[in-house]
Amino acid sequence: MKLKIINSVRTNNFNDDLLLHKITKLWEQASNDLTNQVVTKYGVYHNYESDYKGDYSLSIAIEDNNSEPLLELPNHTKYEIFKVDTGEVQGVVNTWRKIWERENAGTLGRAYSYDFEKYYPDGEIEIYIALK
Repeated sequence: MKLKIINSVRTNNFNDDLLLHKITKLWEQASNDLTNQVVTKYGVYHNYESDYKGDYSLSIAIEDNNSEPLLELPNHTKYEIFKVDTGEVQGVVNTWRKIWERENAGTLGRAYSYDFEKYYPDGEIEIYIALK
């Protein structure tokens, strides 16, 4: 899958005091750039330093095969898909916590290549975790 990057940030879930500010600003900028467009948006996690405790890049992107800059997700990757409870205010955060808990318990073998949140125009959200 080829995605057009709208914007990106480098951060860390545990060692970046500006984490929430950076991610909020990233999504605000993307929303402004995509005003009046009904598209599926992606929050792509990549360039992992190590695991979820290390630095990583987060890029906001949309499907677009013809524009630059492109982020190409490998077609052969296996993913486990987690549906987000969009009725919860912290639905995305809670889903990530469940993912980390499964990883810590040894029941989720993550590849740490490209993971992504997929935001559908109808409000549904899924998190795709690349598997080893």
